[in-house]
Amino acid sequence: MELDASTGAMLVIISGPSGVGKDTILDALKRRSHDPEYHYVVTCTTRAMRPGEVDGVDYHFLDEATFTAQRAAGGFLEANDVHGNWYGTPRGQVREALDAGRDVILKIDVQGAQVVKEKIPGALLIFLIPPSLEDLFIRLRSRATETADELELRQRNAAVELARQEDYDYVVTNETGQVERTAERIDQIIAEEHRTHPDRRVVVYSRSP
Repeated sequence: MELDASTGAMLVIISGPSGVGKDTILDALKRRSHDPEYHYVVTCTTRAMRPGEVDGVDYHFLDEATFTAQRAAGGFLEANDVHGNWYGTPRGQVREALDAGRDVILKIDVQGAQVVKEKIPGALLIFLIPPSLEDLFIRLRSRATETADELELRQRNAAVELARQEDYDYVVTNETGQVERTAERIDQIIAEEHRTHPDRRVVVYSRSP
């Protein structure tokens, strides 16, 4: 079985319930300086593109047939049905960035995070939480990007997702109005992990084992 191994570079998984502000935090991280720069994985999905999103930047938007074919070919490190749509992490994109010595930032749901952790024990898992569940529901309603049924589903799933935070290495509260502070905390965590585990070994199979 072919595999690639990277020493020093980390695979950092950032998870959290819908509405917690994952995309906003990632945007803040992208504005911060890193040496070398982080690589932000662009996930594949079958869900419809939302207003303002850009294919290849926010997600790779695929039809179900294309997604299924890539999944069958072993093109995804993990793939899961989330809120009624498929999401998958491109295996090659992760491997190439790690081989280049760049920390890889992967925004992923709790199902996918567990799958990746099982495949790559050296991955670092960070879970974002809101100040409160009520605050999370307010954020979900205010962004107005889902139908009423989709919103209800995400609210139900949020409580289940929050219960999984103990599966993560770090839990970070994304306080309302404190985006930069949250991004700084994530940078601090990554830097500390580099200091304490300089020989961290991340192995990514070139195809599904």
